[in-house]
Order: sequence, then C-alpha cells, then structure tokens
Amino acid sequence: MATQLIASHRDNAEIYHGQHLCKQKYRDLLDEISLPKGLLPLDDVVEVGFNRASGFVWLKQNKRKEHRFNAIRCTVSYESEITAFVENRRMRKVSGVKSKELFFWVTISDIFIDDSDAAKITFANPSGISRSFPVSAFELKEEDQQEEEEE
Repeated sequence: MATQLIASHRDNAEIYHGQHLCKQKYRDLLDEISLPKGLLPLDDVVEVGFNRASGFVWLKQNKRKEHRFNAIRCTVSYESEITAFVENRRMRKVSGVKSKELFFWVTISDIFIDDSDAAKITFANPSGISRSFPVSAFELKEEDQQEEEEE
C-alpha cells in the first residue's frame, strides 16, 4: 500500500537518492516542520521524497530497522518504506512505524507536538490511544550532531 501511495504523490515531488544526501534531507525536513531531528534514527535511507503541495513525504531504506530510545525505554521499528503527511509540528497518517509496548507492536499513526506544551511529543495509534514523552528524548545524540556539523 505504501508503494501505491508513493506512486500517486511522486509527480511534482522533490526526490533525493543516496544515503548521505537522504539523511541530510530528512533531518532538514524534520527541522523545517519543528520536530526533533532524532525522531527518525535511520542509517541506510536510499530515497527521500517530499511533495510540498500535498505535504506527503516518504523514506525508503534498504531494510527494516529497530531502534531503542534509552531515555524513554522504548523500542521502535521502522519498516523499509515510511510515509506520512507532514505539517508544522505534526506527522499524520504515518505508515511503517511501530512501537513495542510490553510484548506487542503498536502501529503509530500520528506524531505531534501540541502548542499547549512544546516540551512534550505525542504518539497516537489508529484507535486514538496516545502517549506523550519529553521532546528531549528524541533530540540527536552528541555524536550525531558532530557528524551533521562535519557534513
């Protein structure tokens, strides 16, 4: 389904290829929409696309990746194709991202920072259940910031 959605938004989209450029572009996009740059800790992204007219963004990686956010003790799985509609401080209709809660994987469909509390980022699933965490838990680690500055 993600592949079909990507195909339908490909016209007039900014599309980038190559791991180095893609990493820079998706981090720039997160910064542009005021979400923490460490929200998507991906290493092998080979394509990033952004259709500004519709707000649709996609990332393609070589393989699925799991990442543990130690600050909040949470493991997140990122599929090989991740899609979302973005706007300021929000990613809607997210696909390809799951969080492990106890022994179950929970689909994440919305990620946002509410205007009433800019220090918290909220993750919601399709049924409307949500959980909030400190934004600081998703900031780039010191070594990632140094790497970004060197590029």
